[in-house]
Amino acid sequence: MSAPDTRGYRPGHPWYYLLGGEVLSPKVIRFEARLAGYKGYRQEEILIAAGKPEPQRSQLLSKIRGEVQHSLSANISRYREVARELHAYRRSHAGEPVPNCSEAVHTSMSLKYAHIYNDFAHLDLLDSLPQQTSLFDLL
Repeated sequence: MSAPDTRGYRPGHPWYYLLGGEVLSPKVIRFEARLAGYKGYRQEEILIAAGKPEPQRSQLLSKIRGEVQHSLSANISRYREVARELHAYRRSHAGEPVPNCSEAVHTSMSLKYAHIYNDFAHLDLLDSLPQQTSLFDLL
C-alpha cells in the first residue's frame, strides 16, 4: 500500500488528515520540532525568564516547565482520543470520495498536533538553557 497523497499538506493542517495522512506518534512529533529548530510560541517568555537574576530565574523557569509538562500530558491524552475518533471516521467513510471540506475530527487532529509540537519545542528550549551557576558552587 502506498502512502496517501496529502498534496503537500503537513500534520498541522486539517487537510493532511482529510487526505489520509498518518497519525504521528509523540516521539515523531518531538523529532520534527527538533529537526525544524522550532522554539515554540513561548520562546520570548522563556528567554526573558532565563535572563532574570537568581532565585527568580530558577523559580520562573521551573514554573514554566511545570506548565508545559502539564500541557503536554493533557495534549497527548487528548491527541490519542482524537486519533481513535479519526480512525473510526476513516472506517465509516472508507470507499467514499474525498469530501471538499474537512470535518471537526480533522481540525481537532491538526490542533492537537500543533499543541504537542509547541510543547515539545518549549521543553527542548528549556533543556537547552545553560544551568545557572550558584555562587556557593564556586567556593
